[in-house]
Amino acid sequence: MLNDFKEFLKRGNVLDLAIGLVIGAAFGKIITTMVDGMLMPVVGMFMGGVDFTTQCINLSGEAITSCADAVKEGKAVMQYGQLIADIVSFIIVAFVVFLIARWAIKLFKGMEAEAGPSAEEELLTEIRDALKK
Repeated sequence: MLNDFKEFLKRGNVLDLAIGLVIGAAFGKIITTMVDGMLMPVVGMFMGGVDFTTQCINLSGEAITSCADAVKEGKAVMQYGQLIADIVSFIIVAFVVFLIARWAIKLFKGMEAEAGPSAEEELLTEIRDALKK
């Protein structure tokens, strides 16, 4: 079992996954800061000065001073404002990932075009052409 684990680690996929995870976590922090600190205040301003992170529905029936305090006190609140902020954050992350994937696909297609057909493809083309004759 130890040998299988060593082989698994040698493949390189684990290292790639770890690097992607660390970069993704750092990227997530940047997006969270951008959404919470820059984008949501602008959206809130256009919607009449609403701060989405303070928006919630009190289900406890008790008086609350803020959503954050209610959560700390263990009171039942539906934080729909935070959900809106998280959805906006998800859309931004998904769009950035789409742009990166699109760029990578174009880059790899360009590399394939430069490389030309492989030796195997050339041989198969010759065989096909010979069979046509």
